[in-house]
Order: sequence, then structure tokens, then C-alpha cells
Amino acid sequence: MLQACTGEQRTGIAVIGASEERVQRLSPGLDGSCCGPCATASSWRPSARGPLRGTTAPRNKLLLISFDGFRWDYDRDVDTPNLDAMATDGVKATYVTPPFITITSPSHFTLLTGKYVENHGVIHNMWFNTTSLEKKPYYMTQFVNEWWDNGSLPIWITAQRQGLKTGSLHFPGTASSYQGEEALVKEVEPRFYDYGNETAWRENVDKVVGAWLGGQDLDFVSMYFGEPDGTGHRHGPDSPERREMVRQVDRTVGYIRDSARRHGLADRLNVIITADHGMRTVLKDPLVKEIVLSEIPGFSFKDLSFHIVDFGPVGMLLPKDGMRDKVYNALKGAHPHLHVYKREDMPRRLHYANHPRILPLLIYADPGYVIHGYVPLQFSKGEHGFDNEDMDMKPFFRAVGPSFRRNLVVGPFETVNVYPLMCHLLGIRPEPNDGHLDVTRNMLVSAQDLDPAGDPEDSFLPNVFTGLAAVAGFLFVVFAVFTSHTLCQRKKVSKSSIMSMLQYNMQQTCTSSKSFGSDLTCRKRWTLKKKNLRQNKQPCEFHWN
Repeated sequence: MLQACTGEQRTGIAVIGASEERVQRLSPGLDGSCCGPCATASSWRPSARGPLRGTTAPRNKLLLISFDGFRWDYDRDVDTPNLDAMATDGVKATYVTPPFITITSPSHFTLLTGKYVENHGVIHNMWFNTTSLEKKPYYMTQFVNEWWDNGSLPIWITAQRQGLKTGSLHFPGTASSYQGEEALVKEVEPRFYDYGNETAWRENVDKVVGAWLGGQDLDFVSMYFGEPDGTGHRHGPDSPERREMVRQVDRTVGYIRDSARRHGLADRLNVIITADHGMRTVLKDPLVKEIVLSEIPGFSFKDLSFHIVDFGPVGMLLPKDGMRDKVYNALKGAHPHLHVYKREDMPRRLHYANHPRILPLLIYADPGYVIHGYVPLQFSKGEHGFDNEDMDMKPFFRAVGPSFRRNLVVGPFETVNVYPLMCHLLGIRPEPNDGHLDVTRNMLVSAQDLDPAGDPEDSFLPNVFTGLAAVAGFLFVVFAVFTSHTLCQRKKVSKSSIMSMLQYNMQQTCTSSKSFGSDLTCRKRWTLKKKNLRQNKQPCEFHWN
């Protein structure tokens, strides 16, 4: 029977020592080993992307910041001078698309690995075991090491294996070790942490920017803030409380940049700020007919061995032996805003099927609807987890620093592409991933210095075509010179004919070159000395500029 990893939690949370000479940790973890198929990563086609090199400048530092649940348009109804200044000084994306399912842990692990959820295996906020029927909530799942360490390496470990020093504060996945390694410096929030305390936010910024990036000279740090997600859940994304929390986020962004300047890091620190998902207003009775599984004719929880429902708009079901078709048929078409899929039939664009942890039946609701099990128990005014094509699920993206262009707005892209971008900024070779550096290369100041060796798949064919275009252009020119010279010697054509023929050959040379994506030949700007012809000189008296 399909089951997730098991184990018992050890006590303690990560603690950071301020000394540069000695970093102390009390790292939580698990005794025991992963059981069942969860230890096996799904098969998939890797897309390795190398760093972009070609410069001898010192490596810049990188700070990755996530503001949980910050929707792409949250700055439109609030004055955000610091986010606006960051966009002016750097790069702003219209929005970014998170992976499905659009919840915290899976989306954050995509940022850290560059993989879709079915490929990195952190499929849910909740650890579960289908044999013991045990489930752990979000916070406790942070300490289930095997839930996170299941074959995909986060960027902390990749960077450290290549000689860099990394740290992480409160970022999902921080508590775990990966193949026996963990971030050099890390801190996990206490269990009942106040995610919205602005004073604590500033203390954390001082710690990360001043002590870690500055004092301990870390190369890369990931940092997590739990808002405006919590406020969006409690009060809704259109509430005045959410708008006030966005103002707090904006003040914190200003404080982060000021802190970098105070510690002399502004000229060598790249900062990426984004989020894991957006937020949508929940539709409830009496405005709509809510989705309650127990009220669906023909459906019974007795036909299930295990289920995860009452978790927003997404659920997973494990039917008892021989009951899958019965459960599927009962749910199919039972509510106009409920979708049910057999795992193998999930839309490929969602990348949420090809992993053994994903249960045989998946259900998800249209934007605005949530799925209740027995009775409507969810009272949140805002929710996420919906289809990642829904605009309200799109997060924001800002980037600023010495490696980024200024005052640039780029189009939308998927968050799997943040990982190869970060690997380039750190100058490290990435693990196999689903992202592409080409998607974000136009953000970079030194895009023209990209090292083709870093990505042979992307660079080989263009280089071949450019070379062929240059050869073709040269042959056109030789032919033009030879033909015109012969004609001139034989005195068999007029000046205008010579001119027309040469211009045609030059045009063909340029067209051939441009068709292969290069203006290498055309930049020579082959020209004719027309005045020689006008002055009744020999029609062959021309030269190149």
C-alpha cells in the first residue's frame, strides 16, 4: 500500500550563534528511515543549466526573500514607495506563475530546486502516512527530514558543495538535512511564532544582513516572512487589513535595502524578492452552493482508506481496493465547480501526477470554491491552492543589485526559472532542474557576456549557424567580385547593370546572415563608390568600407 515516510521527531529548534568562529546548531530531525515508495524520485527529463561566466569580477552575494502569499497586484491599491524604488533600481516582473499545487511548502521547494512539484516530491504542506493514517500539520512537517530529503538537493547544499557558505532563516525546508548536509547557518521559527510582528521582522533583517551576510560573510541566504498570507486568510485579499500588511511589507523592503547600505553590501548584494502564491476570496453560502463531499449522492468516505480534504480547494483520496472507479464516478460531474482526476489523467501542464506520494484520485475546485469533507468547517475569507493559471494565484517578483539591469519590467515567467537564475548569480553549476536560464537572462547587466560553455544545448546550434552564415556571405562576396571583374574586363555590360548585380549579391549576403540570427556579415556594411560611376570612371572601381 502506498505510504509516506515515517519517523519520530527529536526535540529542539535550530539556534544561531553570533560568533564567526563557531556556529552552533540544535538541528531537529528524525530517527528512522523512509518507508515505501516515497524514497524513489519520479522519472523525469532533467534540464541542467550551467552558470553564466565570462567575468573576473568578485562574486556578489545573494539574498532570496519570500513574503508568503504576496499576490502580484497587491501594490496596486496601496502606496508602496520602497517596492516602487526597487523596481526603478532593478527589475520587476508583471507576475510569476507558481507550481501546482499553489501552497507554501511545495512552492518554496520549487524555488530552492528549480523543479516542478512532481519532480521534487514535496507534494503538500502536510506529511502523511497512508498505513498509520497519521498526518502532521505544516509546522511539524518541517521536522520530518525524509519528507524534504527525498532526492532533490536545495540550492543551499549545491552551493556549499562548490565552496560557498549559505544560510537560511525560517524558509520552508530549512530544518532538514539533505544527504547528510544542511545550511551552514540556519534558524527555524518557534512553533507558535507571530509571523506578523514588525519588530521581529527588523531584528531578523539585522541578523541576516548584518551578522550573516556581513559578519559571517555568507554568500547566499534565504529568508522567509509569513505575511501577508496570514492576513489574507483571516480577513480576505480585498480587506483593509491586507492593505495595511502590504504597507508593512513595503516598510520592511526599505529597511532591508537600508541595512545593506549601512553594512557596505549594497554594491555587492543581489536581492530577489518574491512569493509562493497569491490569494483569492472564498465564495460561501448563500452566494454559491458550496462543495461538501458527504452530500454527494453515491459518495461515501467508507470507500476510502485515506484522504486529505478540508485543506482548501485541493484534496487527495486513496480508495479501498477495487473502489477507485466507484469513487471516481460518484464525484465526476457531482458539482459544476469540482474537478476529479485519476492520477494518470491529471493535465500535464500541472506537473502533479508523476510521483508515488501523490494519491490515486485528486480533486480540486474552481477558483473561489473550497472542498469540505463532512460539513463546511473552513472559515477563512481568503484561500490559495487553486489552479496556477488563475491570476489570483500569481505572486510578485522584484530583483535589484549589481547584476541586474535598472528600471526594467519583464513579462511573466514560471518560478521554476528562479533557481537557474540564482545559480548563475552565485557562479555555481546547478543540479538538474526544470528551469531555463534563457527565460531570465535579459534581466542581467552582463547578458552579453554569457558563457556558451555553461549551456551547450542552447549555444551550439546558434554558433554553427553563425559560422555557416559567415561562410555563405564570404562566398557571395567572392562571386560578386569575380563576376563584376570579368564583366568589366569584357566590357559587355553597362555601369547600371554592374551596380544592380553587386547590390543584389550584397543584399543576398545580408539576408542569408540574418536568417541565421546574426548580423556578423552585414555589420561590414559593404558599399559601392557610386561617385566613381557618376564620374565616368571604370565601372569596376569600387572598394569596401
